[in-house]
Amino acid sequence: MVGGLSFSVNGKMCCGVSGNALMVRVGAEARERMLAESHVRPMVFGDRPLAGFVLIDPAGFRTDASLRKWIQRSLDFVAAK
Repeated sequence: MVGGLSFSVNGKMCCGVSGNALMVRVGAEARERMLAESHVRPMVFGDRPLAGFVLIDPAGFRTDASLRKWIQRSLDFVAAK
């Protein structure tokens, strides 16, 4: 659906890979806050930004701890839906 490999949790899209970036669902409310972090950029699909998703470039999930942090943010958002 979004041009990459994605994973769902309880039927809700959670996170995935788009090109070499990590795609993370954080919700529209948290998106701007996440974009302020290093190595994070908006996710654009078909010329329009997706409100609830961000892309993290490889430098932003280089360590196991940083990868876990991003995936947990996505899991937390999906669990709250």
